[in-house]
Amino acid sequence: MDAAELESVLGPRDVVVVEGGDAESYLHSQLSQSVTGMDVGEQRWTFVLQPTGKIDVLARLTRADDARFELDTDAGFGDELLARLERFKIRVDATLTLQAADGAAEADDAARIAMGWPRMGSEIVPGDTIPAGTGLTKLAVDFTKGCYPGQELVERMDSRAAEAPKSLRRLTVAEGTSAGDPVVDGDDEVGTITSVSGTAALGWVKRSSDIGDVVQF
Repeated sequence: MDAAELESVLGPRDVVVVEGGDAESYLHSQLSQSVTGMDVGEQRWTFVLQPTGKIDVLARLTRADDARFELDTDAGFGDELLARLERFKIRVDATLTLQAADGAAEADDAARIAMGWPRMGSEIVPGDTIPAGTGLTKLAVDFTKGCYPGQELVERMDSRAAEAPKSLRRLTVAEGTSAGDPVVDGDDEVGTITSVSGTAALGWVKRSSDIGDVVQF
């Protein structure tokens, strides 16, 4: 995946800054991605999960300094990310602050859909979507790290090579198709469209159907 190409499809980002003596250890205990050992300036994608294993937020983690980290996510979901990280912060030397997106940047949604990159609120619904179907687990999960909220579901599905009930797929659709429309395979309704640009779309499709291209990063 080309980093510059991905940057062009992300659009405005909310940023949660986490800084303090316990910033690294606290984030390592909360994220699906490993935080220890990151170099200053290094970036890694991560899920921030509910204890059930469902996604609260997809975010990109940057180590800004020895004791300062920045988590950026799609505009409008910074409050959710901040609230989730604050929820488990007990007796931790770390301060969390939100920097909301200014909205100046615009996302190339057609390119995002062509790439298959999921967007918060469209392909990823907080509290409903599980990591396995997003195509991002190889990118956003470290399967060798210690415990974090939601790990059990992620690890269990991976160890069993279990296929998610639905997977995110790139689809070709008819002109006029809208998000929320059904995905139809023959006579069967097998999923739901989540994003559309012309005749290109993303949607969640049941594992029983072969329609579309499964997203995988």
